[in-house]
Amino acid sequence: MAVVARITQGGRIVIPVEYRHALGLREGDEVIVQRDGDTLLLSTRREAIRRAQALVRRCIPQDVSLAGELLAERRAEALRE
Repeated sequence: MAVVARITQGGRIVIPVEYRHALGLREGDEVIVQRDGDTLLLSTRREAIRRAQALVRRCIPQDVSLAGELLAERRAEALRE
């Protein structure tokens, strides 16, 4: 479903209430705005994080823990000091 929104003073656009409710957005929440050619895409921060995590998951084997590797590196550095 598409709705028409008007750009007001200062470049503001009001997100229709039914969309805000559906996405759980409240006053003061941040959204991510991306440009794709002549299209603007709005995402919640939660959705942007989910997409980033999915992208990383495709590049890192499931049995690898990046956090574990980072901790091991830091411990090794601490021992060398």
